[in-house]
Amino acid sequence: MKNRSILLVEDNADDVALMLHALKSNRITNQISVAEDGEQALNMLFSDKGEAANQPALILLDLNLPKVEGLEVLRQLRANADTRLIPVVVLTSSLEQSDLQNAYGYGANSYLRKPVDFEEFVQVTRDLGHYWLQLNNPAVEA
Repeated sequence: MKNRSILLVEDNADDVALMLHALKSNRITNQISVAEDGEQALNMLFSDKGEAANQPALILLDLNLPKVEGLEVLRQLRANADTRLIPVVVLTSSLEQSDLQNAYGYGANSYLRKPVDFEEFVQVTRDLGHYWLQLNNPAVEA
């Protein structure tokens, strides 16, 4: 995968700032794009014709989003042949078992609760970046 960018789909400005700070603290220097709602994320991922645009290496997806919920974003990603293999990590504050089940049911690669403690958040971010951007061998369409 040539493009090693990250798409962060998060509507909470404080959580965006925290994630960007944690990524920088962990020396994760990949280009990071931010979508503030599900509709913006889908617009960034697909052209007006419904075709895949420039695809990130990793999507960090919140579930509770305005305009288009995170689960619907995930459903649309997995329904499109051009985006179905992009790793999606659901990063949410939800404790709902139904959110967990639905996220995996729609094809999430991982489901993580956002840590409240800053140091723990930085550690989780480091581990995410290390695994998904360095260790993981992404699938490629045949």
